[in-house]
Amino acid sequence: MKNSIEKAIRVLIVEDEAPNSRMLRELIAELRPQWKVEAITESVQESVAWLQSNPAPDIILMDIQLSDGICFSIFDQVALPPSCRIIFTTAYDEYAIRAFKVNSIDYLLKPIEKTELEAAIKKYEELLSEFQSGRSEIFQVQEKYDQLVKNILSGKKEYRTRFLVAGVNNWQTIETKKIAFIFSENKLTFAVDFEGRNYTLDYTLEQLESELNPAEFYRANRKTILHIDAVIKVYNDLGGKLKVVTRPAPDFEIPVSRLKATDFKIWMGK
Repeated sequence: MKNSIEKAIRVLIVEDEAPNSRMLRELIAELRPQWKVEAITESVQESVAWLQSNPAPDIILMDIQLSDGICFSIFDQVALPPSCRIIFTTAYDEYAIRAFKVNSIDYLLKPIEKTELEAAIKKYEELLSEFQSGRSEIFQVQEKYDQLVKNILSGKKEYRTRFLVAGVNNWQTIETKKIAFIFSENKLTFAVDFEGRNYTLDYTLEQLESELNPAEFYRANRKTILHIDAVIKVYNDLGGKLKVVTRPAPDFEIPVSRLKATDFKIWMGK
């Protein structure tokens, strides 16, 4: 579809992870150079303050889980006009039902793919074109979310399947199934794949623990999360603790405390 929207669309990005907000800004500049990113806010509080002191943007790209809470609390404090549309971005799809009750155009799971964002933008432009031509009194979003709704209502959670990581001059994705283990060091988080390559992740181990499939990943200790396929041997250690050997091997030991030893064995045997 040829882009027929001549208006300089005003965009607000609500995202608390700097790599993601940079990527979104770059994608918008590439896909719609005539659009203007008015601001990037990183929290509920900052977003509310910006929206209360500025005209509402035409479209918001909004992460659902922010550093100080869930984004839906923004709408409890700020009334957005019907013309302001939202594309939700998140690693969690458990919020999908609530998302589509709030002026939503689309719902994209992280890491955001260029083609998916472009499809959401085209959807917005089609709705805007109908609105401007008088064929629609307000935006009407009609989508088939039956399977997504079914998954949520049945309690099925979608776990993260890939990460977006920064290279020297570009971005790349790494699938979680290729990650042998993840560890933290000096307040940084690193993923190591089965080939021994290291990647920096912009997440804490606490965040990752809730996003990764517990059938495949286990938080062995405060420093390390293991993939089940990376564990090749487990030894009994002093005081009822365990010592884990992985392939590839890190340059540090991987202990499992006595309190977690039984749970770890159960996980290994599933």
